[in-house]
Amino acid sequence: MARSSSGIVAGLTVTALAVVGFLGYQASASAPAHPAKAAPPAAAAPSPVPSAHAGDEAKPVAVPNASGTGSRVVYSVSLKRVWLVGEGGQEPKSFAVKPSTAHPKPGTYLVNSRSGAVTGSDGVPIEHVVRFATADGVVVGFSARVDGQMPEPDANKKTGGIRMTRADGDAMWAFATINSKVVVVP
Repeated sequence: MARSSSGIVAGLTVTALAVVGFLGYQASASAPAHPAKAAPPAAAAPSPVPSAHAGDEAKPVAVPNASGTGSRVVYSVSLKRVWLVGEGGQEPKSFAVKPSTAHPKPGTYLVNSRSGAVTGSDGVPIEHVVRFATADGVVVGFSARVDGQMPEPDANKKTGGIRMTRADGDAMWAFATINSKVVVVP
């Protein structure tokens, strides 16, 4: 009994999709939980580290007290700022962020998932998504908009994206791998 050409094409398509799905699964299953931390791209200039006092640009903003020890991301909700604190002796990278409308409670969290590029809960394309908490039923994480903008979030929507510049998003992506510590302070 001869099969029609459309039946053969459909069978080949199903087989191809199954193979691609299996290979994708194998790649994700064999990927390291902690990929090697890449240096930030040479073209990405570090963000300026503004001071806590207006007009005093010479002094960097200190990492908040009671934010833990060791390698960690520190996120201050009230200061709208993040610090990437490496191992002892390194100057932490610090930058301003635009908080989401859903705020995680103060405490220590672990990075539990990451995505290279997705659509944010506000409907815009984002990259370098580093998720670590849930607040008000919304997943909370750091990300950068692909278009580079950092508008205020819509107060009428529950969103969990703590937004940063694309250069700062690159630094966050390289620093905060799965199971990295994130400390949220008021």
